[in-house]
Amino acid sequence: MAHGSRDPRATATVEALLERVRLARPGLAVHAAYLDHARPSLPEVLASLDEAVVLPLLLTDAYHTRVDIPAFLREEAARRDTHPERSARPSRSPGLGAAMPARTRPPLVVHQGAALGPHPLLITALERRLAEAGVEIGDPETAVVLVSAGSSDHRAIAVIDEMAHDWALARGWHSVTPAYASAASPTPEEAVRRLLAAHPSPLSPALGAGPRTSARHDPPAPHDSPARHDSPARHDFPARSDSPARHARPARVVVATYLLAPGYFADKVRRTALAAGAHTVAAPLGPAPELVTVLLERHAQAVSLLRTATQVPTPG
Repeated sequence: MAHGSRDPRATATVEALLERVRLARPGLAVHAAYLDHARPSLPEVLASLDEAVVLPLLLTDAYHTRVDIPAFLREEAARRDTHPERSARPSRSPGLGAAMPARTRPPLVVHQGAALGPHPLLITALERRLAEAGVEIGDPETAVVLVSAGSSDHRAIAVIDEMAHDWALARGWHSVTPAYASAASPTPEEAVRRLLAAHPSPLSPALGAGPRTSARHDPPAPHDSPARHDSPARHDFPARSDSPARHARPARVVVATYLLAPGYFADKVRRTALAAGAHTVAAPLGPAPELVTVLLERHAQAVSLLRTATQVPTPG
């Protein structure tokens, strides 16, 4: 279940990722569905299925995973219960030629799995993209700006902040600063400029600032952006107080693009970060092999939960 975009590169990326999943698990039925701006929609896919696991191809657990997808699943289950579809053609008894009553479809059995992130392998995928762009992984003179789509949900922001903190500790980068393409601060451009300043700003999240209270108002993102349901106003969130960082100016700043696919946000991040002085902007995650592994892991977890939820208790 991907977000969907008017940009054909985004759909092509989703299809490439799912094709790698099919190759990794022959026999597993894998269907693409989109929340918006692309087809098929989730209801269209579920209409032909009686049992399914829905895996959000989303990197954080925010509005879409908590509200949109559960609402789609409830609506489809209710429709199936209220108006059970019958088979398109009445079945016939072999050898008799007489039409038998049309079959009533069983109730929809469906379980929503977890979002892709957070997961340690997604950091590995980010490093893969940085290395492909010529970045030395873990260079103490290199500052990383970890850019996600952004959200007005403080829980989603906290996850990105935690990722940045843990990544900096694990690899020894100069610093890892979270930044957001929409709905939260700092923007990638702001983060890059602060890091390249002679004396890093005390507002920089990598320096462990306290709550930031300035409000920023950007024009609303296009309707194919993942932040469609978030407020267009940017929200400033407190950063971790123990975020590791060096106060010296880094030799270079690189951008790790924590987005699934090319599109409006990825293009904007690349353009504005390079204009602000970033040395390198890595490509989005795309159909990286690490994402295939994470998807199959999320599928296995969801199937296990689905089987547990639908298991018939054994009498006494």
